[in-house]
Amino acid sequence: MVDVLENIKGLLLFESDDDFYYLQIIQRKKENSGLGSNSRIIKNYYVGSISYLESKYDEIKDICKLFNARAMLRLNKRSYKKVALRTMVNIANSISNNEYSFIKKSYDRACGVCHNDKNKSWILDFDEAVDINNKTEVIDFINSLEPFGNKVLIELPTKSGIHLITKPFNLSTFSVKYPSINVHKDNPINLYIP
Repeated sequence: MVDVLENIKGLLLFESDDDFYYLQIIQRKKENSGLGSNSRIIKNYYVGSISYLESKYDEIKDICKLFNARAMLRLNKRSYKKVALRTMVNIANSISNNEYSFIKKSYDRACGVCHNDKNKSWILDFDEAVDINNKTEVIDFINSLEPFGNKVLIELPTKSGIHLITKPFNLSTFSVKYPSINVHKDNPINLYIP
């Protein structure tokens, strides 16, 4: 089981009524062999406050258990205004392409791409023992890159390793030295996995 709600609360900053975080409950083919596609979205949440997330958390965990799914949260916040405007563009594009069945998903597609965080965070995915054994070396290297200073915000457990949540750094230099470590600029973290 993975449950990192208490770990990440300090990373969720709500500076205006326009801020929210995008949470999805996703059923993956990896854990559900009968699933036709790679993944299926069970439910989406638009988290506008810590109290909202806490009030929905038992429901989120119950849905994850029921569907053998995981709750995934994007740590780069969204803007209701930017998502609304992107939704209108998505709808117009769908109509002009005669793709009317995509219209119902326009808002969630906009949530997936419209981050609005001036304090962006990245995820370094350490899923293999080799990577985890080099974690301290990797952290030291990241901190030596521009912009200089401590860039690691938090370390979160996953089912098969860890995620390091960091501030942005010089990715091209990092990728040359550590090509096997995946760096995700706006992917979700595993908030809860039963």
